[in-house]
Amino acid sequence: MAERRIDFRGIPESSDEALRRAHRVGLPHDGPGEATHRIRLDPRLLAETPAVSARQCKPYQALVHEILEAAVKNAA
Repeated sequence: MAERRIDFRGIPESSDEALRRAHRVGLPHDGPGEATHRIRLDPRLLAETPAVSARQCKPYQALVHEILEAAVKNAA
């Protein structure tokens, strides 16, 4: 995979106060009985998932979980 360089010049520096108030977001948080795993998905499939989840009024993670769970049950 080619190395990507990020241009930070347009991003202002954070103040000490802003850094003190900062918290992490967008990171997986495992709950009881849950585990975080990384899997590779076809980019086309991943791009279509939010639209399907929006039509079903559910978070895309829940949709992916339901589909994977059903596939595993059917394969067993």
